Amino acid sequence: MIQTKKKSLRNSLMTGLLVLMMILSTIIPVLANEVPTPDISQWAVETLNEGEKYGIYPMEWYYDGFRSGISQERIEALVEATEEKLAVLGLEKKEGFVPVSSKGDSTRGDVITRLYNVLAQYELEVGNSPAEYLQERKILQGTAKGLELDNICTTEQAVVLATRLIKDTYGLLDAGSKGLAWKVENNGNTVYLLGSIHIGSSELYPIDEELKQAFDESDVLVVEANILNQQAGLQYFMQKATYQDGTTIKDAVSPETYDKLVEVLAQYQIPVEALAQFKPWSLANNLQVLSMENSGDMAQAAQSANLGIDVYFLLNAYLTQKPIAELEGIELQADLFDGLTMETQLEYLNGVLDGILAAEDSGENASAELLKQWIEMWINGDVEEFSDSFGSAEEASQDEFSKMLFGERDKNMAEKIKAMLESEEKGTYFIVVGAGHLVQPNTIIQQLEEAGYTVELFNEVE
Repeated sequence: MIQTKKKSLRNSLMTGLLVLMMILSTIIPVLANEVPTPDISQWAVETLNEGEKYGIYPMEWYYDGFRSGISQERIEALVEATEEKLAVLGLEKKEGFVPVSSKGDSTRGDVITRLYNVLAQYELEVGNSPAEYLQERKILQGTAKGLELDNICTTEQAVVLATRLIKDTYGLLDAGSKGLAWKVENNGNTVYLLGSIHIGSSELYPIDEELKQAFDESDVLVVEANILNQQAGLQYFMQKATYQDGTTIKDAVSPETYDKLVEVLAQYQIPVEALAQFKPWSLANNLQVLSMENSGDMAQAAQSANLGIDVYFLLNAYLTQKPIAELEGIELQADLFDGLTMETQLEYLNGVLDGILAAEDSGENASAELLKQWIEMWINGDVEEFSDSFGSAEEASQDEFSKMLFGERDKNMAEKIKAMLESEEKGTYFIVVGAGHLVQPNTIIQQLEEAGYTVELFNEVE
């Protein structure tokens, strides 16, 4: 049973990248009448994209006075969340620490002091002046009019300050997530390979500064499929994911399977009619992600997909106008899933449904717990432990589903990476693919090594 659940989760991590699109484009619109427009300043977008990943503020703030003066209630919530994010670092606290007094008037100076005190309680060299330290670290940058410490602080400004403080502190302490990363060099070309967890959590962020620098200095981001800003590809995927001839899922599965599906959808408060046209494989993908997210909340499930490593780097590439290339593409991945036999699709769907119902009965969600363990391994950069855990279902790896996920796909992706390494047009490529495509035998890294390339772990490269 444990191996079956591990295999199911392993498969889901390989399929989760496209689930974000499916959840956002199918389930959420059914449950919401309208999608509001966030009230965000252009200058803050890149930092807010980073701050969202830290989990230090609810994104609902974007739609409620985000660029207006911040309330004391929000200051308290933001300071508390910032403190929790820094507490993870396990720093030694100063004995007899006395915080710098704050006025409690919601000015920029007040917010700066409150955030500074969060950091100053630890045995760190932060000086005695909140404004001086934050300005020295470029956390506090001000405007053409100066620091404006007596002006009322907006929620947006406070969130930006908290985000910069966290990012800077993690960077100073080399505490960012190390990831599952490798580096290959050949013929004047450099390839960084990063194994992704498609379904993430705020614990994954911030990312290690050296790894982020490798991304920043790369000429192009390369992903399996660019799920952002590709309307034609998404439409193609949805056509493959749903029946186009009037068939419904009730027609395609046994009465027993349909009854289980109805029960699971009711558990997640999803109307059966909303997903009636979806094929078994696409339902299984969506429901497995909801199960791993473990809250039963649609918006939270979408956020978990948004916290995946692929999406993080895709969004950063868009914001910095870095070119994005694909190893496969949405259309190819849709064809692969839709090419599964109905027997395999039904086995996949029933496995997911049974796992969700068993977790409901027992109160123990093995998939969610295993995902939590893998996230911790990713944070620590523990490639060996992740590989051992991920490969625990290896005995079943020759089934049709596994052959579709790996096999020929890895061979084709490795060939494209070889072409990058051999290119006469010198470049640096930052490649993000599902971790399973890198850590298992006969997948991308082993194929590169067998072709004669030297593949080094990123955090061991001098």
